Amino acid sequence: MKKLIAANWKMFKTWNDGVQTARELMVATRQNLPADREVLLIPPFTLLKGVGEVFLGEENYSLGAQNFYPAGEGAYTGEISPVQLKDLGCSYALAGHSERRHILGESDEFVGEKVQFGLEKGLNIILCVGEQIEERKKGQVEEVLHRQLAKGLAGVEKDIQPHRLAIAYEPVWAIGTGEVAGPEEIVQAHTFIRNDLAQYVNFYEEIRILYGGSVKPDNAGQILALDNVDGVLVGGASLKAESFSQIVLAE
Repeated sequence: MKKLIAANWKMFKTWNDGVQTARELMVATRQNLPADREVLLIPPFTLLKGVGEVFLGEENYSLGAQNFYPAGEGAYTGEISPVQLKDLGCSYALAGHSERRHILGESDEFVGEKVQFGLEKGLNIILCVGEQIEERKKGQVEEVLHRQLAKGLAGVEKDIQPHRLAIAYEPVWAIGTGEVAGPEEIVQAHTFIRNDLAQYVNFYEEIRILYGGSVKPDNAGQILALDNVDGVLVGGASLKAESFSQIVLAE
């Protein structure tokens, strides 16, 4: 399966800037995109239509959403449903990003509801997991990852096709801080995730595991070469086409 190179734009960019960045990314990568790469842009909701039109009909380029509510429709002011996201051209969505968990208070159980519902409604889901610095210092990394995986995947069918689900390991202390988990730390976490996945899904060896946490052009190639790293989820370095294209093309 292709390595997934995903850009999470978070709450950045207005229409003109976002569409222009997507166009620049296409120009920089379309002709020499490695055969083993899939590019995913995850912009704010306001940019889904514009970015989606840039990617329309382009093989190996996909559109994703940063969040959704686990209902098809209803009186949920300010929320958006998987049905609406698919209507805008989304094929992916995030669930359980650390900022949703730790800033907006989403519980492990609620994240699991979203994973199950999003998959049922046809979205491919990227479940984000990762420890805070206090948990790492206490030696609780595996405990945290197991809990988040167990509750996040509780409602997922065991025979889920591997392209429908990915796991993003994002140590919270490395997101937007400039700090990056070392190669040994990444390999240990990803190996644990791979082995733990065997409890929940049949095709655990084929599920893509992404790394996220201050990924930049100068470290992307090294990270992508590590065992059990099947892609990256990029934040700040994805906001400019020049830097993100270097990550997309990194060897």
